[in-house]
Amino acid sequence: MVETWDITIPELTGAQTRRAYLYLPDYYDDDPDKRYPVLYMFDGHNVFFDSDATYGKSWGMTEFMEETCAPLIIAAVECNHSPDHGRLKEYSPFAFRDARFGQIPGWGKITMEWLVHKFKPEIDSSVRTLPDREHTFIAGSSMGGLMSLYALLEYNRYFSRAAALSPSLWVDPDRLSSLIRRAKLRPDTTLYMDYGSKEIYNHKNMLQSFGKIASLLLERQIYLNLRIVPGGDHSEASWERQIPFFMETLMYEHH
Repeated sequence: MVETWDITIPELTGAQTRRAYLYLPDYYDDDPDKRYPVLYMFDGHNVFFDSDATYGKSWGMTEFMEETCAPLIIAAVECNHSPDHGRLKEYSPFAFRDARFGQIPGWGKITMEWLVHKFKPEIDSSVRTLPDREHTFIAGSSMGGLMSLYALLEYNRYFSRAAALSPSLWVDPDRLSSLIRRAKLRPDTTLYMDYGSKEIYNHKNMLQSFGKIASLLLERQIYLNLRIVPGGDHSEASWERQIPFFMETLMYEHH
């Protein structure tokens, strides 16, 4: 079942509300003592319901979770839909300039500080989570994929595993590379990262950036599940087809 409610992120959008989503397994109430790992996801409006999704197609996470009975809680928050590139601003760890978007300030750190210090404690106090790092994961696609990678690197004390689908590595590959080199990572850090074969050339030098970032991650001895998705493109329908792959990585040894 998926619960929804309105929240505010004062640090980013003041009193403006956005939707939060919480998936609990159907059998959650069967054992009042059982606790569950938590997966935090970006672009929460695209995760569960087609009716809420930006382009009318969600990831269909509810159907996957119900079919597999995966022992996992999912918490997700809607992005900033401001036409003034609100999503880009909140989901970029780095300030950058782009010919299409102009100057983007990069509020990714503010977003993550809110998530780990306010949203995560709220989830941990309201439902039966396993709040420790070993059982706390994060996932997203596109700019949300970049944020998931950033979260795993910069907030490794909170997240042990992440899934970055079609991550926007084009934003600032040099600063991302620097972050990978200096990040304080624990030995069990695990990452699923993919790119669709039909989108790998959407941005200049993306194939080279993808390979370079993967090499740096391997140098840091991150457990890495890396894929070029045959026929994959930049859409929720394509990301939905990758759910079994990234969920296997996130839940490996947690089933």
